[in-house]
Amino acid sequence: MLALAALMCAALFAGAAFYVSFAEHPARMKLDDRAALAQWKPSYDRAALLQASLALLGGVLGAAAWFRWQSNWFWLAGGIVLLLNIPYTLLVIWRTNGALKATPPDAAGPASRALLIRWGQLHWVRTLLGLAATALIARGLLP
Repeated sequence: MLALAALMCAALFAGAAFYVSFAEHPARMKLDDRAALAQWKPSYDRAALLQASLALLGGVLGAAAWFRWQSNWFWLAGGIVLLLNIPYTLLVIWRTNGALKATPPDAAGPASRALLIRWGQLHWVRTLLGLAATALIARGLLP
């Protein structure tokens, strides 16, 4: 059950991250600078809570599944990869997030658009980490 719960969290994380990277952010970037920034702010706040919770819970569950049976390193590896989203966000994306949050929508322009483009590129790494974690944990469930 622990491994299945870890898989569920990893798959939900990966799905949410993929949706943001593949659909929401490209659609946002078709808006004018002010509207794109204004849309990013509440979207980010809501998604951050969801994705941080899924990364933390799924990572802990993957590690717990490995610890419980100590026979399947795929669960531990998947849990660690999922948890890597947290330091990646804090160490790599955090400054971009802060700059975007500090920019009032009325001040949006080429600089905020460049930050949003950079944010989208950085977010793809989170998507790939989520997909990799899902694949690892799922592989661990195979005989």
